[in-house]
Formats: sequence, C-alpha cells, structure tokens
Amino acid sequence: MLNQLKQKAIKEIEQAKDLKNLEGIYRNYFGRQGELTNVLRSLKDLPAKERKEKGKLANQLKQDLEEAIKAKSKKFSVKGGQDKEWIDVTVPGILPSEGHLHPISLVQQQLEEIFQSMGFSVVDGPEIENEYYNFDALNIPKNHPARDLWDTFWLKDISLLLRTHTSPMQARYMEKHKPPLRIIVPGRCFRHEATDASHDVQFYQVEGLMVGQNVSLTNFKGVIEEFLKRFFGSGVKMRLRPSHFPFTEPSFEVDILKTQKAKGKTQNWLEIMGAGMVHPNVFKAVGYTPDKWQGFAFGVGLDRLAMLKYQIDDIRLFYSGDLRFLKQF
Repeated sequence: MLNQLKQKAIKEIEQAKDLKNLEGIYRNYFGRQGELTNVLRSLKDLPAKERKEKGKLANQLKQDLEEAIKAKSKKFSVKGGQDKEWIDVTVPGILPSEGHLHPISLVQQQLEEIFQSMGFSVVDGPEIENEYYNFDALNIPKNHPARDLWDTFWLKDISLLLRTHTSPMQARYMEKHKPPLRIIVPGRCFRHEATDASHDVQFYQVEGLMVGQNVSLTNFKGVIEEFLKRFFGSGVKMRLRPSHFPFTEPSFEVDILKTQKAKGKTQNWLEIMGAGMVHPNVFKAVGYTPDKWQGFAFGVGLDRLAMLKYQIDDIRLFYSGDLRFLKQF
C-alpha cells in the first residue's frame, strides 16, 4: 500500500506543471485530510510490531515526498522555469500616495501671504457667534429688514447663531485694539439657503479691515488692485460698482474682468467681493471716534476665488470629499 502511494505521488510530482499545481499536490498528501496524513494517523490502531514496521516506512515515505516536492519547486524557481519570479532590488520602491491640500486651503494660503506682505495681520474668530456681534454691532439692529439678507442658522439659545459672515470680527477686534490697524479674518460661514452650483449652506470668507486717520477709498483701491494682480495675474481689471451694506457707507461691489488668452476674448464682469468705508455707527459701537478715525472693510469668498482661479463650475465639489477631484490640486 505504501509503495503504491509513493509511486502515485512521485508520478504526480514529476508531472506538475507549475508551483500552483505543486502546492495542490502537497495539500493532497500532507494536508489535514491528505492521503499520507491519514496513513500516519491510522498507525496508532495497528499492533505494536506492525506499527513499528509500517511507521518506519511511512516516515521514510514522508521524507522522500517532501524532498521530491522541494526539488521540483527549485526547478520552477531557477532561470527558464515556468514560474520564474525575479526581483530587481535596484528598482526604486513604490512610494505611498501623498495627501493633497484642499483647493480652498491653497487659495487661503496664497491670500494670506499676499496681505501679510502688505502689512495685514491674520486673525481668527468663533464660528458660533452671538446676535450682538453678528448684527447689532454692525449697524443691523433688531427687526431691521437688512437682517433678512442673512439667512441665519439660529441655535437653541436664541441669542446664539452660526455666523453668517466674518464681519463680526471687525467689532471684536476693534474693541480690544487701538487704531491704526490692518487685519484679515479667514473663516467658515453658514447660511440657510438653497444649494445649487454657486451656493451652499457653508462657505469660506475672508474679512478685511484697515483703520487709520487718513485711510480713504484710494487706499482701498490700491490694496485690492495689488491683491488681484498678484492672485490672478497682471491681466486682471477691476471696477467698483455702487451697492449697499449696513456696516459700510459708501458701499460698493468689486467686479473683475479677466482675459481668456486661450480663447482670445474676455469674460464678462464678475462680482467677487463686497466692500465700503466703515460706517460711523460701527466705530461708535466699538468706542472709536468717527471724526478721528476712518477705514475700509471688505468681504471676499474663498470658494468664489477658488472657482475662478481653478475654473471650477460647481461649489458643491469643494465639500463632496471626492478624491478624484481633490487629487487634481
């Protein structure tokens, strides 16, 4: 019986075509239910004399088959074998994929660098705001119709809300700092409005504020023109369009016109920020004397800047978490 098993196994090993086939043969004989394994298990039921004789033959068979399988395996591993596996240790390894900065983060970094080079400090403020700083201190008193322009997320505590703009930091900062001053305030804002390609319930904004004794509209124009040229390139043009904001007077929108070199034509004018000279009532709310100090403020959407810079046509892509989108930046 053992001789027949040996002849059968040796024949199968010799006829093995590849390593996978050889592994199957090994399992057939040495696996938990393998033929040779079952033979070895049955030895315990034999008489002592017979168990000794057959045990010696079975263990020798086991050794012979293991050596035959090992020898056959080496043939497949050498050059010219059917399952040759060769590793070039001089080839550089595969690097793990790196993370990518979000396009809004990239835009925020560039914006901060530009304004810091012009003497502006970067400050931060709370996303959960109270009614006073979000509205009252900005010349938007209770029951004023202008409050309807900011679709507000109110929290359970009726006096707390998710800030609708970064403008509250104007009042918070001026309360604790004496002029002259220059700051920008990047941060996330929230508004309860319908979501579409150009609107979302959350967005990123940068508030800018410059206050001094002789700060004028000319200063604002010079600062913003310098920012736009360094951000979009020298081909960008800017215009100011009259508007209204409760916390500035006069107020205006800032539009830009960019040249599309690839198409040889220009785009339409695009609104990118709201701005104006700080309203006297805002200065009074923080303890500044309007007759002595004046300044300008502006708010620009980081999402909108990123959409223009990278030619993204849907704001919702920024918050989708889609790695196919993020890996482009």
